[in-house]
Amino acid sequence: MAQQQGGGNETKGIATRAEDYSQWYLDIVKRAELAEHSAVRGCMVIRPQGYAIWEKLQRELDDRFKATGHVNAYFPLFIPLSFLAKEEQHAAGFAKECAVVTHHRLKSLDGKVQVDPESKLEEPLVVRPTSETIIWNQYKNWIQSYRDLPLLINQWANVCRWEMRTRLFLRTAEFLWQEGHTAHATEAEAREETLRMLGVYADVAEHVMAMPVVQGAKSEGERFPGAVESLCIEAMMQDGKALQAGTSHFLGQNFAKASEVQFLSKEGKLEYPYATSWGVSTRLMGALIMTHSDDAGLICPPKLAPIHAVVVPIYRKDDEKAKVLEEAGKVCAELRAKGLAVKLDDRDLHPGAKYYEWEMKGVPLRIEIGPKDLEKGSLCLVRRFAIEQEGESEAEQRKRKKSFVARAEALASVPALMDEMQAQLLERARNLRARRTRVLDSLAEFEAWFKGEDDGGFAWVHWAGGRAEEEQMAERFKTSIRCIPLEGQYPAGAEGPGTCLLTGKPSARRVVMAKAY
Repeated sequence: MAQQQGGGNETKGIATRAEDYSQWYLDIVKRAELAEHSAVRGCMVIRPQGYAIWEKLQRELDDRFKATGHVNAYFPLFIPLSFLAKEEQHAAGFAKECAVVTHHRLKSLDGKVQVDPESKLEEPLVVRPTSETIIWNQYKNWIQSYRDLPLLINQWANVCRWEMRTRLFLRTAEFLWQEGHTAHATEAEAREETLRMLGVYADVAEHVMAMPVVQGAKSEGERFPGAVESLCIEAMMQDGKALQAGTSHFLGQNFAKASEVQFLSKEGKLEYPYATSWGVSTRLMGALIMTHSDDAGLICPPKLAPIHAVVVPIYRKDDEKAKVLEEAGKVCAELRAKGLAVKLDDRDLHPGAKYYEWEMKGVPLRIEIGPKDLEKGSLCLVRRFAIEQEGESEAEQRKRKKSFVARAEALASVPALMDEMQAQLLERARNLRARRTRVLDSLAEFEAWFKGEDDGGFAWVHWAGGRAEEEQMAERFKTSIRCIPLEGQYPAGAEGPGTCLLTGKPSARRVVMAKAY
């Protein structure tokens, strides 16, 4: 039977970034089959396509954690309320987001299932919003001597934060993440760990996700509840808004003291260990979408693509089918032998429907094989994207994405093509960030940019204000201090002291301000 000539999805469009950025994002999540809303308000179902990307990202992170000496463990989902209350700032910071379990049994009464009032728990249990308190309660049993340190633990888990306004991947009531929790004998070791893990996150963001980030410290108003210092990586999305992509916290001795964890030092003194915690979540999936994707759907960096190449056989007559499918099978086998993940799409669908689907799902490369390609000994390679060129039309770009290459040369070129596309995605994201970054010295400049046609981006400004002044800027411009950049993160012309753009006070260094997700 020849391939169907209709019945595909290729005419179903999505909102464009220019028309409605928020709807464009949601359309991609849905049409690329990454995730969808569940029956539980604010919670999501991660579909196989989305979970496959998360698994690859998880593997990249986990390998780096283990290479730096960390091991994985697992801790309970439920935290006694009294544990959370031990660290006052921590409890206050998460109080409004906590889901609480008060009963442990249901019963049927008059044909209706309801909570059994006699099953009330002696102490309410909080569904973990984060695990510092319950983990440090266990560390009390594990740490007695300086010989037990450093303790380097990570867990992969789900957490619950009862968000009022949710958006798939970016902010949901339940999400997946990893959380590292370490204990150290000295402050210097703990601070070194905090920086090391921030570097791990930055490495994965830039070299795996192809997403450039700024590394820095959070302001007091943005700091993790209970932390002495919070470090972060901040990425710019295509609409110019910032997205916090990962955090690493120096917790000092706060949680050790709250949980009464002490160790015997080399000098024979009882001391409290110093702590860190650090984490990234499925929010990175949202960052991936908004950093790279276009109006045709998801664009996935090759290092995270569940499928590197899809092979689409094309034939019109039944007598062409066997030869084309045989060649398609051989192409798949040869690419798999090169370590690539390859999909043969031999479904009985119109080729256009397949093109639409795999473009929408972000597969880096499509290989089309038809009778004419067999005759010529060539393959048709279609890249998912190409770096935009100034003045180029969409038709011209589509033409440039497509090439007919001799079979042997085409197959040999695919691994290098994956590397090229990975590098180009990072280059493109860096170029966007550069275009939407400004070094600003006055409030007038700041206002003109954030209330102008471009709606801002990353503003590098001198700052000497406090929390009240941060709130003033947020109310006036919808911006926040995304980070106080670390050394080596500053663009040209942004180094050195200056004057705060709001208060006029002396400022030692610039901060990054932006609108944010």
